[in-house]
Amino acid sequence: MGEDGKHHADYTNLQSGQLTKEETLQHILLSYEALAQDTTNWITNLSNLSSLLWYGYHSLDIPVNWSGFYVLNPEDDNELILGPFQGKVACQIIKIGKGVCGTAASSKLTQLVPDVEEFPGHIACDGETKSEIVVPIVKDDKVLGVLDLDCLKLGGFDKVDEKYLGELVELVVKTCKF
Repeated sequence: MGEDGKHHADYTNLQSGQLTKEETLQHILLSYEALAQDTTNWITNLSNLSSLLWYGYHSLDIPVNWSGFYVLNPEDDNELILGPFQGKVACQIIKIGKGVCGTAASSKLTQLVPDVEEFPGHIACDGETKSEIVVPIVKDDKVLGVLDLDCLKLGGFDKVDEKYLGELVELVVKTCKF
């Protein structure tokens, strides 16, 4: 049990239809902030955040089929390697500049993709994915990795997601040592 008397798993106890998307994403921000107070280890924090996002989006009945992270490979700064995630087994290595994740990393800009089939060079780790959002994790103008969410429906993500996921990534930069 946490110091506040709350079990860590309670942060993911969101009932379907209980909160709006904005309220759910705010809940995820606050929950992540509370959980990240215990450690600056990026593996620990990103693992918990992957879970928070997975359960948060599922409580909204948004069919997210992958939520997680790719991080800069410490052995090759031209590629991202698979980090903590929730969902099916995924691509292990993505070259910077390739696919949605690699494009977010090279441009340092969020990629909001309503239809992955229309994204030039999309890498299909899961052929069922229809839409995607990828937010780069940048500190001191250096890319550390990306936050990646995939969805089973077209247009699964919007500007609200972009706003709150951007805020989450800013919090990741402040709370994690990579």
